[in-house]
Amino acid sequence: MNATNPRGVALDPIETASRDEITALQLTRLKDTLSRAYAGSPVYRAKFDAAGVHPDDLKSLSDLSKFPFTVKQDLRDNYPYGMFAVPQDQLARVHASSGTTGKPTVVGYTKTDIDMWASVVARSIRAAGGAPGDVCHIAYGYGLFTGGLGAHYGAEKLGCTVVPVSGGMTERQVTLIEDFGPSIIMVTPSYMLSILDAFRAAGKDPRASNLRVGIFGAEPWTNSMRTEIEDAFGIDAVDIFGLSEVIGPGVAQECVETKDGLHIWEDHFYPEVVNPETGEPVADGEMGELVFTSLTKEAFPIIRYRTRDLTRLLPGTARSMRRMEKVTGRSDDMIILRGVNVFPTQIEEQILKVGGLSPHYEIHLDRQGRMDTMLVKCEAVGTGDGAQDRELAHHIKSVIGISAKVELTRPGTLSRSEGKARRVFDNRPAR
Repeated sequence: MNATNPRGVALDPIETASRDEITALQLTRLKDTLSRAYAGSPVYRAKFDAAGVHPDDLKSLSDLSKFPFTVKQDLRDNYPYGMFAVPQDQLARVHASSGTTGKPTVVGYTKTDIDMWASVVARSIRAAGGAPGDVCHIAYGYGLFTGGLGAHYGAEKLGCTVVPVSGGMTERQVTLIEDFGPSIIMVTPSYMLSILDAFRAAGKDPRASNLRVGIFGAEPWTNSMRTEIEDAFGIDAVDIFGLSEVIGPGVAQECVETKDGLHIWEDHFYPEVVNPETGEPVADGEMGELVFTSLTKEAFPIIRYRTRDLTRLLPGTARSMRRMEKVTGRSDDMIILRGVNVFPTQIEEQILKVGGLSPHYEIHLDRQGRMDTMLVKCEAVGTGDGAQDRELAHHIKSVIGISAKVELTRPGTLSRSEGKARRVFDNRPAR
């Protein structure tokens, strides 16, 4: 008898397979992926040749460490189609990043890739507690961003009724949640807070909605924010992980019954964690930078892609596949302030400790003379005691170890995001 999710929906057999079965499947698929990349992508052929490795050199999963990394710059250097391993006429779709810091990174999909992507997202929604017949409100952005359409196809594959709202028009989001009665919402956690603000501004009780599950991704968020959202809406808030270079949402998913990290769908994506400085693999359980290799992608097989996300690998719990700890920072998001390494989520955790502060915040970095400074702006709401700025500054100093100035603003004065929130504004001149 197949295992099921908490709603009684059957799991895929591979989700409860033995580790030996999973690793055997991974080795077979990894050999195929390396061969496909070498044969179809001139970029990967050149990278493998330069590193002195060939797909035939892979005899065990540990041999993957012999192969070169892929980094975001590789995609930019080969914009738009240079990384692909199939002819253009086999592409069913392309997606791309926003390209705000350079050329966009472009990814492609065959029809088989699209079907696989829909399947892993459907699996993710099921792991979150979803079931066929649920109404799913999708407020991720549609278009070139992978979030909206990735979630959309997966929800349809599971058998949900999809409300393809996309981002923006926050008051309308509230109206549709009330009128259409979705039980699932898929959105960035920062935009869920904006939807919460809109409920409250309209004098409506968010707990009166039909929402039961929130599936949040596309940006780091803390367990404190999880508690804030769950308490406000009366829902289960779970994490979904993905990135466009690997496929989009649906690479890993937190299971609603445990909420203890994200199970990686290891039959399609092979994870490693490496030392961010040396690139050497670390043992499971050690913190480092997450690296992914695709196992079944046709159009754009990705080999050892450095995500810059910081996490560690842990044994499976609700599923046999390994978990990754919740990502709360990226190596390229890290702030270095007077020799101390700080992540925005650490500041967020301290804000959520202080009564009368909203979870909307900005971090402004500047330099006075030779000294770097940090200003944390956040909104004072509710019935605080008027000393929240001093309390927050104390928490930041005592827990994180840095001095920061805190500026309290009126509710609604800080910018709201309809997608990924921008938290850090670095105004320091280059040294």
